Amino acid sequence: MAAKYDLVVLGAGPAGEKGAAQAAYFGKRVAVLDPNPRPGGIAVSTAGIPTKTLREGAIYLWGLGQSAIGVPPASAQDSWRRLMARKLEVSEFMTKAVERNLVRHGIERIRGRARFLPGRRVEVEKVGGERIVIEADVVLLASGSRPRHPPGIPMDDPDVHDSESILEIGRAPESMLVIGGGSLGCEYASIFAGLGVQVTVVDAGNHLLPALDVEMARVLAESFNSMGIRVIPMVSVCGVAREGGALEARLADGRTLRAQKILVAAGRRPQIEGLGLAEAGVEIDSAGWVRVDDRYATTAPGVFAAGDVIGPLGLASMAMEQARVAVCHAFGFEYKKETDRFRPSYVFSIPEAAWVGLTEEQARASGIAHEVGRSSFGTNAKARISGLPDGLLKLLFQVPDKTLLGVHIVGELASELVHIGQFVMHEGGTIDRFIDATFAVPTRSEAYKYAAYDGLMRLARRTGPRTAG
Repeated sequence: MAAKYDLVVLGAGPAGEKGAAQAAYFGKRVAVLDPNPRPGGIAVSTAGIPTKTLREGAIYLWGLGQSAIGVPPASAQDSWRRLMARKLEVSEFMTKAVERNLVRHGIERIRGRARFLPGRRVEVEKVGGERIVIEADVVLLASGSRPRHPPGIPMDDPDVHDSESILEIGRAPESMLVIGGGSLGCEYASIFAGLGVQVTVVDAGNHLLPALDVEMARVLAESFNSMGIRVIPMVSVCGVAREGGALEARLADGRTLRAQKILVAAGRRPQIEGLGLAEAGVEIDSAGWVRVDDRYATTAPGVFAAGDVIGPLGLASMAMEQARVAVCHAFGFEYKKETDRFRPSYVFSIPEAAWVGLTEEQARASGIAHEVGRSSFGTNAKARISGLPDGLLKLLFQVPDKTLLGVHIVGELASELVHIGQFVMHEGGTIDRFIDATFAVPTRSEAYKYAAYDGLMRLARRTGPRTAG
């Protein structure tokens, strides 16, 4: 007879782990199926935790901030070796944390490849070839994603990498071409540039990070240029070949670029091959992602999906919340019924970028009367002290009531600072909230106050004289 569970989760990444824990917390019997020997998914193995560890290490080892004054920078090769060691240490620690969380909740882990059978049954081919069948009242599909490989790029070349295999290189190259200006492309470009590698980023879009406010994308590009990163927008790579022992990329406009290594960061695609979704009645949308409704229910009864498998932006924080909401709807838990409508996006480049709410382009397209307030980290005392003064904090607010519509930050600790604006937006607050607040000095967070003052001055020029508070 098939083993029976209340919930079966396909995938042990951030969505799978948190969805399973949510159900187990309320007393459900849960099993997590995953083919990998360790849980945690790419968040602890090849993406989230590893890349952020590399970023922090690059800043420290290469002396990008003032904390390393008097310490000669290590060679790129020595730095890469140290970064890899630190990355393995942190990844191992976080993987064990996921394992402990599953054990603490009494969640059973089954290693193997899963395939849907009719009636919310799942067949698992375990390591060694044994096949078992599992039944479930609810199935949560959280199988994640993997790098997308565009045509014309020889991914079998030992010097052509995606965002996962790049972590396997033994030494830092002298030069690197990054194909793609999205989050992973920006993160790796700045990490390698921080180690002294000559980096070029090519992207078919108008600017880095397509979801980012256009002005802030320019700020990030300027910071990249100051690090020696060459950014080439609005052009695609149509082919890569070996020329004289080096890699040569042919651009659509006829130019060629040579590099020792190429990193393909052209987005991700859902990891759904072999799962039998069509037979189970799980539909895929036109872009290839699993289709879900606002409860994260798929088109198959009793089957829910969360995380990368349902599409961009591919953030672990969003995946976790989607899974929790899906499980609460699946079992009728009166606990968490919707995801955060003001959820922040963030990129751990050097410097970081983070944003929440509307961009100025979105406000303009929607016909919303708006104004902005800005504060440069170049004039911020804490940013100067840290030696990382690049960047800008930008507030977008409605006219005339000053309701905060969006917060956009490029600069060190942007991923932390964005939450201050996020909570004001949740309260329906105005930029006056930053005027009234007392911020510690010196801190980067006081940039909110000066951005708000700048916004008030701009508003005064539109509506007439005003005395600042």
